[in-house]
Amino acid sequence: MTRLSGFRGSRRRRPVRIALAVSAALAVAAVASAFHQPLRELDPSARQASSEVAGSEIIGIRTFEAPPDLRVDADLEYAVAADGTILTLDVCRPAASAIAGTNAAVVSVHGGSWARGDKANSDWRKVCLWLASEGFVAASVNYRLVPDAVYPAQIDDVAAAVAWLREPEQLERFDLDPARIGVFGGSAGGHLAALLGTLGEGPLDVGSRVAAVAELSGPVGLGLPELDADAASDWLRGIVGEFLGCEPGTPDEACPQAIEASATAHVDPTDPPFLIGHAESEIIPLAQSQRLADTLGASAVEVELAVVPGDAHSIGILDEGLRERVAAFLHAHLD
Repeated sequence: MTRLSGFRGSRRRRPVRIALAVSAALAVAAVASAFHQPLRELDPSARQASSEVAGSEIIGIRTFEAPPDLRVDADLEYAVAADGTILTLDVCRPAASAIAGTNAAVVSVHGGSWARGDKANSDWRKVCLWLASEGFVAASVNYRLVPDAVYPAQIDDVAAAVAWLREPEQLERFDLDPARIGVFGGSAGGHLAALLGTLGEGPLDVGSRVAAVAELSGPVGLGLPELDADAASDWLRGIVGEFLGCEPGTPDEACPQAIEASATAHVDPTDPPFLIGHAESEIIPLAQSQRLADTLGASAVEVELAVVPGDAHSIGILDEGLRERVAAFLHAHLD
């Protein structure tokens, strides 16, 4: 059984060798914890598992209707955290008749303020099925949630899921090409997707590196100066503080994880192409996405910024038009 010890220490220019160690060394690193930490499943309550898209309005991803021949392999274990949490994901695949040669994969990361959400709630299951309908092998991941776990648990879990997909057993099982793995996320999942894409440097086909990032509405700059410059709401400051384990308003010097957890702090020219989507008037300030796009562009990283009208959030903006744009981006960089 694979056990996840987590990544600690400085994350500025995090070496790729750390990501490479995920699948090879974690079992050894966490053996001792087996004697102290009982195994437990990550099982959010119905309220915790709810989508970050509020209400019942048929918007965004809810307008997608999945074809009937897609395949779902649910609740596959990809790691066990050092605290004993069993981590699982769902794999959504195209119909067997549509498979020809090796496949590209897209890791799907749900939102929910880092404190709620679930890979299989109705909205994120639609995301998984939509990606499969586009011909990708989609891996919709669960990760540890606040308050039981704070940063860096969430990014460690998502990184471990990517490394799991690159294990020889999974490459063979799903006919995957290890050089063609991307990530898609929304809201808190958008933050994790962006952070995953910018951590590390160098080749994009090893460890937990990814070849393309598509994220929607991610709060990607968590430092106090960025939140102040963006006139971030008390709500956003509150959930960021809970995620980081710092009181809202704490200076970055006293809460260094605010910078460590910011995608904007880790950009370098070896990072993968990005597509960033955001609504003009939504709950996450648009300036967050604009700053990330500017930072990527300044490092000569290919980036598209898609700003849509209205105040919908995350996969609430993932309507047919944006789905086409995101799919075209993923195909361009993963096919």
